[in-house]
Amino acid sequence: MTSKPTVNSDPAPILACTISRDVQRFDLLIDDMEQELGEAWGDLNFEDALVFLKQPDSTGMQFVAIAVDSEDESELSKMNDVIKAAKAKKIKVLLIANQVSPSVLHQMLKLGADDFVPYPLPEGSLHEAIERLRRPDPVVPPGFDPETGTFNPNLRPKGDRNGVILPVHGMAGGVGSSTFAANLGWELATLPDSEGTRVCVLDLDLQFGAIATYLDLSRKEAVLEVLTDTAALDADSLIKSMQTFNDKLHVLTAPADMLPLEMITPDDVGRILDTAQANFDFVIVDMPSTVVSWTEAVLTRAHVYFALLELDLRSAQNILRFIRALKAEALPHEKVRYILNRAPKFTDLSAKARVKRMAESLDIDIEVQLPDGGEQITQANDHGLPIAESAAKNPLRKELQKLAKSLHDLNKAAESAKA
Repeated sequence: MTSKPTVNSDPAPILACTISRDVQRFDLLIDDMEQELGEAWGDLNFEDALVFLKQPDSTGMQFVAIAVDSEDESELSKMNDVIKAAKAKKIKVLLIANQVSPSVLHQMLKLGADDFVPYPLPEGSLHEAIERLRRPDPVVPPGFDPETGTFNPNLRPKGDRNGVILPVHGMAGGVGSSTFAANLGWELATLPDSEGTRVCVLDLDLQFGAIATYLDLSRKEAVLEVLTDTAALDADSLIKSMQTFNDKLHVLTAPADMLPLEMITPDDVGRILDTAQANFDFVIVDMPSTVVSWTEAVLTRAHVYFALLELDLRSAQNILRFIRALKAEALPHEKVRYILNRAPKFTDLSAKARVKRMAESLDIDIEVQLPDGGEQITQANDHGLPIAESAAKNPLRKELQKLAKSLHDLNKAAESAKA
């Protein structure tokens, strides 16, 4: 059935409606809709759909199926208006998308679309999607983690903290920034006198984030929902989108799919950091190595901004560019703390002299030098375990433990001074 829905006394009520520029371009959708709903559905274009959804006749419809292809991307505002109108009537929205760009698809999902099916429709996919739409929304009790099916009191947001924000930024690819972020978070969460301390790691490397891999965590779909709708973000939704490693460390993983770094804005990042800061004592942010529009939002909120480097020319050149960019924009470059990873051994005097010359030529202080942990670090990452759990006596782990202890003590001292 492809005629417009009308209200008559005899026919069965309209239960659903397809909305498209031209439904004949989606012939498989027509066949599947007739198979699922018989005569109880209709078809509208975008303009007529907006009028129909404002009428009383649309009340009680189960869902609308918005069918779009790449040619519809220029009409994104119309599609978004239809989604908003349907959601205002509490009508479920199903997207049928044929070769639509990820950014457009994400924006439509962000506005409230409930499900998505690619076109051409895989066999049985429309039936399965309709069944999902017809299920009542589950009621999730406070503290319940749907990933594990268990109650975890640590997941209950309190909003009573004022956490320390510690971004970690690799000055070049492969310098170990994600390893540093994951393991620093674990050390902060497991210090002997850290009972009650809440620590989280936010993986904001939207394309190649590795925190989930290094801690053997799955990538939840809820992460994408948080990133694409920060206006609705609160402590409860942020914490529910996180996972816990060994019931101690909360982690917001990178999304399952590679996303454009500019998909989120400085305001989006600000809301995420502000919410995390209100619910955790330490917020570690694993940054992409690329400087993006929202890097400034992270830097201005950071208490200490860790910049990881190695003893090589590429790190030196990138740090020089990084410092120049921060100074040109009058950003707080004094927050940056430089950490040399895979530092030379104490007995390697020649390499030690190179470290000194590098710091002097860049006019920076290299405050922490982390030793090369060797093959044990790679093995720990591949097995999804913190270094403390797989190689507790590794020299790199010991230095990370010292750094975590100093950060914890400084935070305690600051809290005591405020009190």
